[in-house]
Amino acid sequence: MRYLLTPASAAAGEANDDTVRVRRLFDDARGCEKFAQRLLSFGPGQSQPRVDDDSDEVLYVLAGAGTATIDGIEHVAARGTSAYVGRGTSWVVEPEDGLDLLSVLVHDPLPVPEGTHAVVDLAQEDRQSATAARQFSIGLDPAVGCLSVTQFVGFVPPGRAPDHFHRYDEVLYILEGEGVLHIAGEHAPLMPGSCVHLPAGLVHCLENSGADELRLLGVFRPAGSPAEAYYPDGTPAAYPKEG
Repeated sequence: MRYLLTPASAAAGEANDDTVRVRRLFDDARGCEKFAQRLLSFGPGQSQPRVDDDSDEVLYVLAGAGTATIDGIEHVAARGTSAYVGRGTSWVVEPEDGLDLLSVLVHDPLPVPEGTHAVVDLAQEDRQSATAARQFSIGLDPAVGCLSVTQFVGFVPPGRAPDHFHRYDEVLYILEGEGVLHIAGEHAPLMPGSCVHLPAGLVHCLENSGADELRLLGVFRPAGSPAEAYYPDGTPAAYPKEG
């Protein structure tokens, strides 16, 4: 399935003279033109400064611990930490042992002041409700200065929701659990480390086929609510409203 990458099918990590190994996931080479989704695995020691003059970057700590210094300001980096780094802003990490980050480069972002960044502990964020008893927690969005995208963790209970689509482009990474991706009559298994690219308007369903909650990390643009969805006929999917 062209919209799915399994852990085994992702490109091998690329090493250089830095402390990091880069593993490419969805990017323009795989038909994902708005994002470059990558795994960054940092070894011990302080990394070389990293900066992208053309793209914003949103990060999520998958494993490990250490510090991240962004625009000269030091932050704790631990599992579940999210970080937004505006384009042109320098950052380095120094793991205690190792540090695995999921990175999404956001091409052609909306302009923000130089040095703009934010760090959020997603584990401390409240859950909100979406369709079919699904929930989500927001990590990065315009409220913290990340204007171009929304980053969130989604919590999917066992079962299958109705097929639907979004009006935003999205990349997903499965954190925990097992499931099935359904698109246009095709079905493919999901497991931790699976990656999904969902272009705007693509009708799909992520089914939780296990007994426990499935957790995923999503990044989508334009920024908005992960609960916004539409059934195949274009009818808005109903979801609980706050307040």
